[in-house]
Amino acid sequence: MTISVSPRIGALLFQVTETADLETALWRVLSDYVDIKTTEVLRQIRYFESKWKMTFPEFSRAIEEESLGIDVYAYEVEKDFWEWEEAITLLSHYQTLQPT
Repeated sequence: MTISVSPRIGALLFQVTETADLETALWRVLSDYVDIKTTEVLRQIRYFESKWKMTFPEFSRAIEEESLGIDVYAYEVEKDFWEWEEAITLLSHYQTLQPT
């Protein structure tokens, strides 16, 4: 399979990665991107763990059992649940993209 990119993109890849090999440059850029996204998602997960003082499975269980001590149907609780669950899902996805 042949990859072709515009000269502008090729020049930018060369400047960013300091390598003239297009495939190597693309792998490096994509790998760095996945690392950045993974770091951001981990930061978000740590934020929720700190805020609620529990892990996501514990938070999920507390919602199911209605044992949070607050209304589990409150906007803040539901919003945090969905954002936290999304972060967990994204982390799993990004981890599958990491080179071995």
